[in-house]
Amino acid sequence: LLGNFTENQRRLLYLVACYTKPSVLDMDKSEWIRREALVVLIYEGIVGGDPESRKAAVLEYDYAPSSQLVEGRRVWINMPHEGISDTEYLCEEGLLQILKMASTTHSSITAYQVTDKGQQIVDRLSKLDKGPVNELVYAPGTRNLLSVRWHMDESKTDGTGGSFQLFETHESDGIRLPDGYRYTSSITECEDVSYVSSAYIPLCLRQGGRPTLSNAHRAHESASGDMQIKDVLDEIITVNSVSIIVSEFIPFGANNMVTTNQNLGSQERVQGGLFTPAVEGEKVATKMYIKPGMTKVDILDYAMSSHVNFEAEINEPESKGIVQVEQFGISLNASGACYYGMQLEAVQERIRDGISLDQLSRVLVDVQSDSSVVVDTIVTKRQLDLERLIFRDDEENRCKVKLVVANEIVPHLLAEEYMDKGEYENELRQVIGDTKTAYDISEHDVLIFGDEGLMLVGPNSRHHEPLLCSYLEVLNIDIFTRSFYQRLFLEVDTIRALKGQVFAADSDPNTLPRTRREMAAINVNLTMLEEVLGYMHESLEHVQVPPEPPESTGRQLYARLDIPTTKRELGNRIHDLRKIIKGAFHEFSILKEVATSAQDERWFRLNEQIESNTKAMCLLQDNNARAADSLRLMQISLGGLLAFAFLDRLTGEWTVMDSKWFESTANALVYDSPGLWFIFSCLAWAGAASFLLLLLRRYAHLSKGTVFVRLKVNQPILLEQLQRYIARKNIEDETHRVVDGNHVIKVTWREAQPGDWGGFAPKIELEFDDATAYLLTTTISYNRRQARKYLAFNSEELTLQLFEEMQKGEVFADPKYMPTTRQDPKLFAFGASDEGAA
Repeated sequence: LLGNFTENQRRLLYLVACYTKPSVLDMDKSEWIRREALVVLIYEGIVGGDPESRKAAVLEYDYAPSSQLVEGRRVWINMPHEGISDTEYLCEEGLLQILKMASTTHSSITAYQVTDKGQQIVDRLSKLDKGPVNELVYAPGTRNLLSVRWHMDESKTDGTGGSFQLFETHESDGIRLPDGYRYTSSITECEDVSYVSSAYIPLCLRQGGRPTLSNAHRAHESASGDMQIKDVLDEIITVNSVSIIVSEFIPFGANNMVTTNQNLGSQERVQGGLFTPAVEGEKVATKMYIKPGMTKVDILDYAMSSHVNFEAEINEPESKGIVQVEQFGISLNASGACYYGMQLEAVQERIRDGISLDQLSRVLVDVQSDSSVVVDTIVTKRQLDLERLIFRDDEENRCKVKLVVANEIVPHLLAEEYMDKGEYENELRQVIGDTKTAYDISEHDVLIFGDEGLMLVGPNSRHHEPLLCSYLEVLNIDIFTRSFYQRLFLEVDTIRALKGQVFAADSDPNTLPRTRREMAAINVNLTMLEEVLGYMHESLEHVQVPPEPPESTGRQLYARLDIPTTKRELGNRIHDLRKIIKGAFHEFSILKEVATSAQDERWFRLNEQIESNTKAMCLLQDNNARAADSLRLMQISLGGLLAFAFLDRLTGEWTVMDSKWFESTANALVYDSPGLWFIFSCLAWAGAASFLLLLLRRYAHLSKGTVFVRLKVNQPILLEQLQRYIARKNIEDETHRVVDGNHVIKVTWREAQPGDWGGFAPKIELEFDDATAYLLTTTISYNRRQARKYLAFNSEELTLQLFEEMQKGEVFADPKYMPTTRQDPKLFAFGASDEGAA
């Protein structure tokens, strides 16, 4: 069996076996290796591991840059397609098994594990196979495996947002060793090549204007440039006269299209110009300082509300020795279809023909990255906000569809021969991703589909531009719909998570304030998603399916692309998304109700607590009032006792019992009837106590029956007149509060003339803003029981009395202002009955 597998496959099998282990008992956990980690380890096996101590290559594979999803972000990595192909072959042979698992970001996770059959082969491998792999996967001098993790680093400016790190883990439990061996993988460092390109826009997208310019006369310049590819490339397939179209869907619409044309200066005398992604503030200054890296734009043709076609020449600084003349044509349409086209004039020393797919894959990285920078510079801020929402702040690396059109492919084979699950298919994967199918649409033309785009090669390939552009337009919406679907369900997951937090709000007092902030963000996101869904629906309706071509090659291509079916299925999916987003809004409304209910419940409990505390305070206040009355009576009584004691000191031992006029009475009450004087003493004690209790009740009765009248006025006043009015009062309290430019003053006094107020002088409080000259509130505290019985004022009379005084003092800017206490909803009057206070 060992002879049936190549050295690369045997070493790859052993590498997977080092990281995986099937479960033996039901309670055991099986161990799997993630696809991302396996890709990093395969790449490290190709380049020789740690950059500071490179070893001999463990695996002999090619690699090419590919956009992969890593922890929710798109990252360019050097993908070893041949290694992944061998992994799939081992799975087909039953030596490895694949695990598919859903993630919280609604994307699929792939993992691998060695099977029992594969383990049997691993046990029979020689040291010649195991030795190099052991040096790769184990920390130097130990039996501790190196684990792979993605390290986020927002400070990186290369667009990756992080790097893959390999670090040493403990042999027994797999826990990371803090001081262990580690290094950073170079898998995210994409390699550049030198090339010269010209702008390319299919004729079906043009509407007049001059033709695009050619840089064919500069093709020789790329031969003088360097190439950063470190590996020795196995060139299996080459193409001649290559045109590249990278396309995507961006939410546009007619108004955004008009703004884009204005940004480009399409109607100006000098159209286009230099554009930079840098953002300058609104401050006016003499000079502006811009870093190198600008794009020159030349308008070809435009219609203000429907489209614009222009050439873009990228002038980004390149690595030392790299020569890149990068110019491509851009076609932006109000339907959201965006095309970025390039005609390759030369790559390295190869002029126009003989361009390998390894080199072409490096060129495609530049086209995809630079096209995002250019278009994001000229579109509106609203469109950028929508892109950031859909792609989760990773809009610079958003996925695009690639179309490669070539006049000839070498070697020219039948379509099925390219799908050999070997070297031909691995070469094609470098350009269009994992290959799906291939068709012969004529004797000389081949159509190949991949999950990242498609390739059409042959002498008649450029005759079918209308069909290809329509297919790209539908495919762009399809890819955008997938991203939209994931983003929408992330919002739904957030809503459900918040709902769970609200139900457990009692455990964290900050839950409800935090939930309200997140709910505001969710509401904005759902509104923007609904807007994007409208753009998607309009764009799909705008797609025009070209008629079926009359020639056989065109009919074959029309049948293979099957644009009407794809468009119909997309319509069903967008209709389904409408239902999902409607359900998301419904769940959001439920979340709002739950949050409101939780807030109301919290307020209810708080009000109950406040009410309970208020009752306790009122009870305490009553007790304090009774204690104060009792203390006052005790003070009076003690004063009397002190006066009598003082008189006793003046009279000495004199007592009425020694008086002759009281002698007969004393004998009758005290000496002749001993119990009678005790009874008389008790009666005197009862009389005095009754008098004191009645007096205390009287005081308690008079302390209640208070009327509070609080009026929200919010009327302009004359500050000088108000100051004169207040100056006539005996101010008891004055407070000042300065907040956000407002100077709020609160003054309190008690009226000096009780007769003007029915026999009791009320306590009045005015609150006004000295900065804006507005009277804010008035408060009157009035005890009706201490007023004259038939002259006591009610709440309306108190209000009228106060405002008539202020009218006489000309306090209000409107001299006729008078609140209507029966109709004015701003008046809150609280009265007291004879049973208690309000």
